[in-house]
Amino acid sequence: MVDETRLVKKAIRGDSRALSELLREHYSFLYQYLLKATMNKSRAEDVTQETMLKAIEKIATFQGKAKFSTWLITIASRIVIDRMRRNELERHWLQEERSLRSIQYETIREGVDWSDALQALGRLSSSIRIPVLLKYYYGYGQDEISAMLDIPVGTVKSRLHNGLKQLRKELTEHEEA
Repeated sequence: MVDETRLVKKAIRGDSRALSELLREHYSFLYQYLLKATMNKSRAEDVTQETMLKAIEKIATFQGKAKFSTWLITIASRIVIDRMRRNELERHWLQEERSLRSIQYETIREGVDWSDALQALGRLSSSIRIPVLLKYYYGYGQDEISAMLDIPVGTVKSRLHNGLKQLRKELTEHEEA
């Protein structure tokens, strides 16, 4: 532990050999943690490497309030969580895109015109699209929408405003094209 403290102090002052030794000593420990955290060998390898790079970049910010290994695990955990969020967003976007194409295909197959307005509506995020549909397609009031979606009336107003603004922009750009 005394040796690690000495290495950390040297690394913080810019000693690249000390930093290299610290990272080498903790590599296996970190990788084993990430194998369990990700349950994926390839992902664990990637995140281990990314964590090591972040540690190199941020070593000057290490304050020594926790052990060096704890600091590395904190960095690694945040990377894993960020990647999971990013992957979830990408999956959600792909699912909505597939759903939109499916509805478009069904509508056209049934001989109904797929309007530019529906196309533009489909490009809105669901958090904005739903209030716009409820208000302008189904005729519900802002208070009703607020109750239905369990969000404040101010949020409903904001989403309606932003939705209309985005729709106008999309439709105007489409007409000019």
